[in-house]
Amino acid sequence: MTDIVDELQWRGLIALSTDEDALRKAFADGPVTFYCGFDPTAPSLHLGNLVQILTMRRIQLAGNRPLGLVGGATGLIGDPKPNSERTLNAPEVVAGWVDRLRAQIERFLDFDGPYAATMVNNLDWTSGLSAIDFLRDVGKYFRVNKMIAKEAVARRLNSDAGISYTEFSYQILQGMDFLELNRRYGCTLQTGGSDQWGNLTAGTDLIHRVEPEAVVHALATPLITKADGTKFGKTESGTVWLDPERTTPYAFYQFWLNADDRDVSKFLRIFSFRSREEIEELEKLTEERPQARGAQRALAEELTTLVHGADECAAVVNASKALFGQGDLSELDEPTLRAALSELPHARVAELAPVVDLFAEVGLVPSKSAARRTVKEGGAYVNNAKVTAEDAVPGQEDLLHGRWLVLRRGKKNLAAVEVATA
Repeated sequence: MTDIVDELQWRGLIALSTDEDALRKAFADGPVTFYCGFDPTAPSLHLGNLVQILTMRRIQLAGNRPLGLVGGATGLIGDPKPNSERTLNAPEVVAGWVDRLRAQIERFLDFDGPYAATMVNNLDWTSGLSAIDFLRDVGKYFRVNKMIAKEAVARRLNSDAGISYTEFSYQILQGMDFLELNRRYGCTLQTGGSDQWGNLTAGTDLIHRVEPEAVVHALATPLITKADGTKFGKTESGTVWLDPERTTPYAFYQFWLNADDRDVSKFLRIFSFRSREEIEELEKLTEERPQARGAQRALAEELTTLVHGADECAAVVNASKALFGQGDLSELDEPTLRAALSELPHARVAELAPVVDLFAEVGLVPSKSAARRTVKEGGAYVNNAKVTAEDAVPGQEDLLHGRWLVLRRGKKNLAAVEVATA
């Protein structure tokens, strides 16, 4: 990669920069030591965080040194939300989340070689700092008029909720992080989302006040939007997390597979590590043969492999194919099958019943008579086997892992039935 700035621009990953030409020169003169921070406000990172992690990875691959900061201190405070105060979590809870987030971030960075990554925790330089020292050594460099002009603070000041001094002080803590990393590691660049721009520039401003000759930079990625107006990284079931216990690999895969044709080009550029030529070929495929969903499939497989590993990706691809009659459902392991079926309309029944009853119960058809017509027309399937008799009743031997039936109407309409076990 000859110019990481050009690469980031092509991928739509630069929304704001303190001085793009100066940053380009810094990369050319490199290597640049840079950092991105992640606050432990939940036990897992999510797709919004993945944008930042993968941007770090790209900059590292271009020959620069990343510092992955997990905010053991800032996580105790919380970045101001748009409309209300955050709930403060117990220190031991935050400490546990720090470890979980650190492990998630470490998977994406290289910790060996000349551009080795380093993980840091801002609790290391704040836990022993007294309030007086904080106010004298850091707070004196911040001007309240500039602090209240920051977008997140201004919104809260103009809301009914107002803002506490605790959350108002957050930008001072984040600014101090940049100063401390600059002193300890020679860090000269902070990256983050555009919604963090006020906090990013708080750091550059603080360094310039303390060290007037220092040359430092901030770079922000844009807020990702979807063509249909819904929020990126959300589904009907909620946030898409990186933790497989919170969002299963199957659900993660399906999120990308179901991407709107209008969005998939943007998603490929932001999240994929494929070359420009490969991405442009997939974009062309979407234009010429959108029904093939080739770009979505390529993106889903790449991201699921990157986040959850090749074995998990292979399992969910096999499950996805099997659900639509292109594989043997009985060969799917129980966790993968359960995860796949949780994404389908489903019903729980006390005992096995005629197929027409089950089709109506789960909502694949509006009535039992409609179910009988579906059977008669050859469009009813149980575990991918065509149902030929209107009075057919599945047996215990048909239950997948002793619990489930997969019902299908036609080629694409799926549902699951779980039979209650004693």
